[in-house]
Amino acid sequence: MTVRFCQSCVLPDSRPGITIGSDGVCNACKGHQRNRVEIDWASREQRLNEVVDWAKGRNAAYDCIVPVSGGKDSFWQVARCLEMGLKVLAVTWKSPGRNALGQSNLDALVRLGVDHVDFAIDPSVESRFMRRTLIETGSSAVPMHLAIFAIPMRFAARLGVPLIVWGESPFMEYGGDAGDSDLDLLNHAWLKRHGILQGREAQDWIGDELSPRELEPFTPPSEAEFDAADIRSIFLGYYLPWDPSESLRVAEEHGFQRRAEGPKVGLYDYADIDCDFISIHHWFKYPKFGFTRLFDNLSLEIRNGRVSRDAALATIARLGDQRPDADIARALEFMDLPPTVFAELEEHFRDLAIWQQQDGQWVVPGFPVADWRWPRADLEQAA
Repeated sequence: MTVRFCQSCVLPDSRPGITIGSDGVCNACKGHQRNRVEIDWASREQRLNEVVDWAKGRNAAYDCIVPVSGGKDSFWQVARCLEMGLKVLAVTWKSPGRNALGQSNLDALVRLGVDHVDFAIDPSVESRFMRRTLIETGSSAVPMHLAIFAIPMRFAARLGVPLIVWGESPFMEYGGDAGDSDLDLLNHAWLKRHGILQGREAQDWIGDELSPRELEPFTPPSEAEFDAADIRSIFLGYYLPWDPSESLRVAEEHGFQRRAEGPKVGLYDYADIDCDFISIHHWFKYPKFGFTRLFDNLSLEIRNGRVSRDAALATIARLGDQRPDADIARALEFMDLPPTVFAELEEHFRDLAIWQQQDGQWVVPGFPVADWRWPRADLEQAA
């Protein structure tokens, strides 16, 4: 298989959800352009105001829950909700890999003027769960994504909070159609089709290592319970234009700090900086799909007109694969997993429909960067 790379951005068709037409342009680029042209943002904002009025009219202790990590987008979500006069309960799943910068930024967010729940799960459970999902799926982030969805939904159902306000609508920002009817909702149907969960729910991971009670924090309320509570769970980016530069501006005005050492993986020194484990999730894109986090970031910059495709490819060539060795070492220690096993997993999840061996190296045919430093092909291990 020869991977095709979009001729407008730099994403490959090996990325889940990406298709490239006969014109060489991917559905994410087409969707981005179409959505920006076709969407009546004034009408969308009016619909948001109606949702806000409905939530306030419920007269609950809190008008809304905003799931937050302390990242720049969290600041924007909270700031906009406060501007609309909503009483906000901020809810955080506390990553076991949270670092000092992440804590500082989260503290600054809370000072915007919100009540806050910082929900930590037993580190032993997190460790065993991360290890198991990494070994079985090639992603240590499955527990994280289950938790960040389930915990705010559980608080909303138990406390009677009528509204949950998430960030960007992924299907809109990364290839969805402006005409889709449910791009505003994060509900049970959305969770079932969200690929990052590996098509599995928390109870699917019950076994000798993980008991039903240990997996409770990763389990959302039932669909019936959620519906009975009449909770609306919306993406703010469906109703208002989602602009990373604007959310960064708002965040920095309120004390958000970037990573002084520069980006770990990808382009930005302000993204994925609160947790030392998330870069492992991003790294496994490379063996699985033949591209890195940098491709995602630069494709967004291209679509927003901030960088050309040629400049993006030059940046990829300059920065290379950005293997996060220090974070890998920390995560392996937390998961009690030997480096040799991690190396075996990298090879196990290398997609041989994408990668080929040439002159003792693994290469991705069709890769858009010349003189790329390819990984060595260990023939015995690969067999």
